[in-house]
Amino acid sequence: MALSVAAGAVVLVGAGAYALAYAGEQPPALTHSAARYTAPEGGRDGSLTFTTSVTASSGVKNVKVLAWPQNSSFAKNKLTAKDMAAVESAVCKPFKKHTSNCTYTIKTSASDAASSPRGVWHIAVLATARNGTTTLNAKAADFIVR
Repeated sequence: MALSVAAGAVVLVGAGAYALAYAGEQPPALTHSAARYTAPEGGRDGSLTFTTSVTASSGVKNVKVLAWPQNSSFAKNKLTAKDMAAVESAVCKPFKKHTSNCTYTIKTSASDAASSPRGVWHIAVLATARNGTTTLNAKAADFIVR
């Protein structure tokens, strides 16, 4: 009987080690993503604000954000991590042990808004964990330009 208990303990320890190793390699997870667009009006600039929570077991290294119109080439040719390499980063602040709240804000002038395509826009997010794993969500949030 003692041998059975010892064998069971070895199996459980092995399974636990595997689970911990697997959990450490999980890519970042995005939650609570939202976009808010305010059009310029009456001589005032508008803005686009995107927020998201990012959880990564090794910590959050970087979160890149790109707004793109639904009718762009990204709708036909899938957005890639390479496409996101040169885009701007969100500002991330630690919230819990493995979670950061990230915010990206950009001002929109009247001329920017006038030259922007009307309709649905998407927010693409590339989150990178400290261990190098990444998550790309090409449609993390949407907003409308009228």
